[in-house]
Amino acid sequence: MSEKTLSNSQRAVHELRERIFSGDLSAGSDHLESELANLLDMSRTPVREAVLTLESQGLLELRPRKGVRILPLSPDDMADIYDVLTELESHSAERAAEARYDEQDLAFLAKAIDDMDKAIAASDLDAWAEADDRFHAELVRLGRNSRIAGIVGMMSDQVRRARMTTLFMRPLPTKSNEDHRQVYDAIRDGDGYQARETHRAHRQHAKSIIVELLQRHRLKFL
Repeated sequence: MSEKTLSNSQRAVHELRERIFSGDLSAGSDHLESELANLLDMSRTPVREAVLTLESQGLLELRPRKGVRILPLSPDDMADIYDVLTELESHSAERAAEARYDEQDLAFLAKAIDDMDKAIAASDLDAWAEADDRFHAELVRLGRNSRIAGIVGMMSDQVRRARMTTLFMRPLPTKSNEDHRQVYDAIRDGDGYQARETHRAHRQHAKSIIVELLQRHRLKFL
């Protein structure tokens, strides 16, 4: 959907989310709805709708008579989120393998991996992160469970916040690309056990990196 076809509330969700991720709206900061409306050059109604949406996703908190607070994310919060995502995505990987997709069905998953490889070769971590998002979203879609997709969707923004803050503090994520390729191979080969366990190990490794960086640098201002 192009930006021109977005409703005002959808555009407000998009713009507020991007400002939170970029740090323009920093974690722990407080804002009046009228302030956010002026910032986005919108009326307060779509901004209020956007705030309610982002509150349900855990990015901010609407406090009566006090306005909006951008929520921080502690290492413990991130560990809990990764634990949930690890189980749900690993189940999706297993279900995808059991579905016996052919290579055409898996083309979008394969392209995400290829794009991650190209991004690493170019040392373009922003492009890598975007392709990584596509891989995980497609993996869940292939698992064909709408409830899992809904839960993962609510948590994915919080993972993105933590990852974007720590992305340039870690080595190039070449191992992540290798893990994704192995998950793809297991799904293509119809090996549900291998797909599940490989993805679980991948997510657990990612969790250890993110949580350690949050703890080491005390990045509780996410």
